[in-house]
Amino acid sequence: MNTNQFARVAGLVGEPARAGMLLALMDGRSLTAHELATVARIAPATASRHLALMVEGGLLRVNRQGRHRYHQLASAEVARVLEGLMQLSVAQQAGARPVVGPRDDALRFARTCYDHLAGRVAVAIADRLVEERAVLLEGETAVVTDRAAGVLAGLGLADLASLQEESGRRPSCRPCLDWGERRMHLAGRLGAMLCAHCLQQGWLLRQPKSRALTLTPRGATALRKWLGGERWLAMAEPEA
Repeated sequence: MNTNQFARVAGLVGEPARAGMLLALMDGRSLTAHELATVARIAPATASRHLALMVEGGLLRVNRQGRHRYHQLASAEVARVLEGLMQLSVAQQAGARPVVGPRDDALRFARTCYDHLAGRVAVAIADRLVEERAVLLEGETAVVTDRAAGVLAGLGLADLASLQEESGRRPSCRPCLDWGERRMHLAGRLGAMLCAHCLQQGWLLRQPKSRALTLTPRGATALRKWLGGERWLAMAEPEA
């Protein structure tokens, strides 16, 4: 382990303006330097210097389209580290469960975590898959079983061939501790597939300038049917 490099990466994440820009990219989309400067509430020139450091440090990558440069997280591994830091920061908050406003409740209900779903919706989906033994959770690993195709067919996801393919270092599925629910949702290629499917079907809609996702009436009907009444009520009305 190169301790100097470790400290450098930690320093890149730890600066407040850079942390704000990194978190703004946790929904998996790409943003311009100007948009990220607005998020961080800093001058565009200052934002450009911060962004250059994060690109050099391997936290971000730049996509060029015409005259425009778009920044996004360098990999799912970077997103995983950021999510872990978010979990740690929430865990260190002392006292009783905080009373939060509607925006925070929306994030707890459904949000993007890089390219996969998080929040109560994602935890409920993971619970159903584990209960049906379509996914087996074993510590820090998750295994997609032969039962997955039949279970996910109820959501309209029938072709899972890509999950069996080798795809670099990214696993087909892995557990990810949800910082809001403190229970597992699913990441990896299966998590990304579920997120993309829910967005493509119009079951969940992105919110402007937020990682929160809005559940549509069509989505409520589809997920209620697939999750079952009891699990749906526990998800939709957690305080009841």
